[in-house]
Amino acid sequence: MTRRQAREAVLKGLYTLELMEWDIDRVMEDIHQNDDPDDKMSRFIRSYLETVVANLEYLDKEVTRLAENWELKRIAIIDKNILRMALSEIHFMPDIPQKVAINEAIDLAKQFSTLESSSFVNGILDAAMSELDQS
Repeated sequence: MTRRQAREAVLKGLYTLELMEWDIDRVMEDIHQNDDPDDKMSRFIRSYLETVVANLEYLDKEVTRLAENWELKRIAIIDKNILRMALSEIHFMPDIPQKVAINEAIDLAKQFSTLESSSFVNGILDAAMSELDQS
């Protein structure tokens, strides 16, 4: 399993967490049944899910703030989770280059969401990076 495939599993896991009353352990069981990650990728996926869940309030405030004139509940679940993932990588996963986080998010949006989603995700993440560059 590649890091890209692991990110796809994380996205599916976050989607499941949002729609079902599952915990991370149950999501990981599902990922193991469907995607069969090796031990290294399994640890990466679990750590990634835990990072997003632990910082969800902060991430949602950031998404809301950066997505001017968009309420969080109006953003598609897939797009919201892609943004949560990218912002988690940018703010809480220093081993992942920020440009990689943004490119991966845009690619996930192209693959799993609407035609407009990649531009939407790109715009929000560009705003986040501009702020980081200024600080």
